[in-house]
Amino acid sequence: MYQLDQYFTGKAFDVYQYFGAHKEKQGYVFRIFAPRAKKVYVYGDFNGWEPLKMDFIGKGIHELKVPGAKEGDYYKYIVVSQKGEKIEKADPYGFQMELPPGFASRIVDLGKIKFTDKKWMEKRTRGFSEPVNIYEIHFGSWRQKEDGSWYTYRELPELLIPYLKEHHFTHVELLPLSEHPLYASWGYLVSCFFSVTSRYGSPEDFAYFVNECHKNNIGVIMDFVPAHFVTDQYGLSNFDGLPEYEYEDPTIAYNEWGSCNFNFFRYEVRSFLNSAADFWLSVYHVDGLRMDAVSNIVYWQGNMDRGEYPGGVEFLKNLTYGLHARHDTAMLIAEESTTFPNITKPVEYGGLGFDYKWDMGWMNDTLEYFKIEPLGRKYNYNKLSFSMMYFGSERFLLPFSHDEVVHGKATILQKMWGNGEVKFAQAKLLYTYMFTHPGKKLNFMGNEIGHFREWDEKRELDWDLLKYPNHDSFHHYFMELEKLYTTMPSLYRQEYDVISFRWLEVGAADQSVYVYERKTEGECLIVILNMCDVRWEQFTFGIDRPVKCRLLLDSDRDIYGGNTLKENLPNILTSWQEPYKEWQYRMCVNIPAFTALIYKEE
Repeated sequence: MYQLDQYFTGKAFDVYQYFGAHKEKQGYVFRIFAPRAKKVYVYGDFNGWEPLKMDFIGKGIHELKVPGAKEGDYYKYIVVSQKGEKIEKADPYGFQMELPPGFASRIVDLGKIKFTDKKWMEKRTRGFSEPVNIYEIHFGSWRQKEDGSWYTYRELPELLIPYLKEHHFTHVELLPLSEHPLYASWGYLVSCFFSVTSRYGSPEDFAYFVNECHKNNIGVIMDFVPAHFVTDQYGLSNFDGLPEYEYEDPTIAYNEWGSCNFNFFRYEVRSFLNSAADFWLSVYHVDGLRMDAVSNIVYWQGNMDRGEYPGGVEFLKNLTYGLHARHDTAMLIAEESTTFPNITKPVEYGGLGFDYKWDMGWMNDTLEYFKIEPLGRKYNYNKLSFSMMYFGSERFLLPFSHDEVVHGKATILQKMWGNGEVKFAQAKLLYTYMFTHPGKKLNFMGNEIGHFREWDEKRELDWDLLKYPNHDSFHHYFMELEKLYTTMPSLYRQEYDVISFRWLEVGAADQSVYVYERKTEGECLIVILNMCDVRWEQFTFGIDRPVKCRLLLDSDRDIYGGNTLKENLPNILTSWQEPYKEWQYRMCVNIPAFTALIYKEE
């Protein structure tokens, strides 16, 4: 017998095992929580859609055993409000729904979902001392069939997994796949938090997708939306005829997206969301959750001026603590855009308990810097160096996500100053900076090929761009950076420790040049970035020891669309003992305009 005590105290993480439709010896039992409903009915394929009155068994719960119900049957609830209104509702704990605009829930036997990923699950970690290179995709628009239709959960792995491996992506992050009525919402307006969308297949099909990724050593991260839900009548809104999951006060019940805010002061709501998060980790073996709009949970309506939201903060602490207790190797990632403190500090030490936080400040400063004309960059020199002033305060993840390539913002490539080839040269600089900067990495699909057109969920990426030399050479350079990041321990080990990063030159504003080293035990890289459209001859910087370095990567190489031929590469870089500024040794290097150089100390 399922114990409901934790459900009513906000501490449950598996309540989907009780509510919803569950298999009995004969048929299925249906349970629903609707405390203020006058009556509740269930009907579906199993009885010719004739409403069956459910039994009220106390504590707001309605239950009915239906001997004739079977797997695959569609069903709905009819909730009768205290005013006598009859409202059709989908099952909040349903495991599948019919394709929109339909909204019937479907009976699913989760016991049929099988995995063969034991080895992966046993070796999985949260990646603190490993490379984490995330490819963010929208399932329906990465690639499409010739007729414009979608690939299914079973079909896409054949195309996607080889691509992920070729690019040294360690994880794929999926925009929300919980069922949602409006395709154009990209999944962020959720109607059922326990139903994987039927657009691309069944629950078993999605499990197949995850299993195939694991077989190929690719982690799967789900975008999870705990802040709000869609207002469609058949969903959670006014579920029992009155606000049940949202606030009763209309001034705080809705947000800027036109959706309903979850009422985190209600314990049943907390248990619902706890269980929804656990569901994806337990049932589908996903390797992490990226939690959307955390700012709207820690602050009232996401507004810092309104102060901290105690209900939301308490909910998040309980959520992350409980999930880590159940899934100690799963990643929990916060998309949080404010300066709210201790996002990645453990709950037991006063933090929110996330593993990583998106560094939105780094993302904004970096993209703003690359929009500035070269002559003006010396006046904004600190935009790029500022991130290292606060980087040790959290475990950060560096994101160039879907939000940066839509709604008139222009794609990452288009944001670069100038025109034509100059944009590609700067994009190579941008990504060298990203992949050598401390922090885990995330890129939205299309960034890696220099996508020109803003993302449109109705169309696949413009893969034909790779027929053009500039895009093809940029694409190959991007892959070289990914290979370097995932194979050079100095770029990911101890990266949240101050010893892993050191500026060698961060005072060359007039030249717009930055030099820094990334190191771990037994390995040191020196990164040189010229953000100016001028070639600098014998650019000098200092170091504290005698070193001899070998060139690993030059963004100006001809094979990457640049102008430097192989025979002209500055392959060796050596220091000599002569004071320079505060250093005892100095080094000199020629740096072409808009060029990144990466050296390895020998």
